[in-house]
Amino acid sequence: MPKIIGGSLHEHREQTRQKLFAALSTLMAEQGFDAITLADIAHAAGVGRTAVYNHFPDKEALLLGFITHETEQYTATLQRALDDIEDPVEQLRAYVRAQAQLKRVYHVAPGPELRSVLSRGSQARVREHVVIVEQLLRQILTAGVASGAFPEQDLDVTVPLVNACLSGRGVAEDGPARERAIAQTEAFVLRAVGAAAPVPA
Repeated sequence: MPKIIGGSLHEHREQTRQKLFAALSTLMAEQGFDAITLADIAHAAGVGRTAVYNHFPDKEALLLGFITHETEQYTATLQRALDDIEDPVEQLRAYVRAQAQLKRVYHVAPGPELRSVLSRGSQARVREHVVIVEQLLRQILTAGVASGAFPEQDLDVTVPLVNACLSGRGVAEDGPARERAIAQTEAFVLRAVGAAAPVPA
């Protein structure tokens, strides 16, 4: 019988899932999703291949579980950050920065790339989580319009446009280039929604 990790079966299952997610994230950064096998993931996670099947029936289910987990964690973290900020302009800045971090964590952007590796049903499930993130942006923009920080606008148009801009951009992994790209993105998004924002040097 395999050794139990943690103090209970529930903890064991959760820690095993976290190991699998970490292994998948690392492998995707190195070689891309299509090239990875479940055996590769099990080896990188330090678990038996049977353990993978105890949690996920196939590689796509593992990817979906990973994306779902990361989105839930990301949304909760972002919501806590926004709760501490009152100014809608600063909230929007925080949202832009968080989106840059989200893409970095995934190593697979929740956009065009996923269409090549996920079935339609899985794409629909990912979309449900993307909507949760979009709702946070809608709340920020609604508050900004109400306060006069942003002009009146059709949020049904603005929200997907802003998110399309954020999901499609290229941001360097580290260093000054990354910070410069994020600052430029912040300024661009703020101008796009009608907020007065200085353009970074």
